[in-house]
Amino acid sequence: MEIILRKDVDNLGFADDLVTVKNGYGRNFLIPQGLAVLATPSAKKVLAENLRQRAHKEEKVVAEAKQLAEKAKEVSIEITAKAGAGDKLFGSITTADLSEKLVKNDVELDKKYISIFGGNIKRLGQYTAKLRFHREVIIEITFDVVGEA
Repeated sequence: MEIILRKDVDNLGFADDLVTVKNGYGRNFLIPQGLAVLATPSAKKVLAENLRQRAHKEEKVVAEAKQLAEKAKEVSIEITAKAGAGDKLFGSITTADLSEKLVKNDVELDKKYISIFGGNIKRLGQYTAKLRFHREVIIEITFDVVGEA
């Protein structure tokens, strides 16, 4: 079944993508949740027209996202946390903590657009995260988790 996504869906696609899914997934989850609509010929025409009109506006947004991504690459992030024996943290470091550090370095990015490889961090060390500024602008950064002195 072909559907048009209304919103970004993890591991499936971004808003306004035309994707093929199994019938049950489309009819029982995506369409009732308002995440997608059925891809009828008229809906495809409307989508094509909307994408054509939005393409010009999109160029400006992508350029701004690329500038922000370049700024994020230059920033070195060091998150301090309390640690016990064996470099094990008391608590964990999450995407919210990383987002907070980015904001302090003038890189505004919501925590839902950040994914840390391996999930939440429970030990000191160097880690990698993927930052999504736009559907076309995705970068990877490394950051350090250090213990408090």
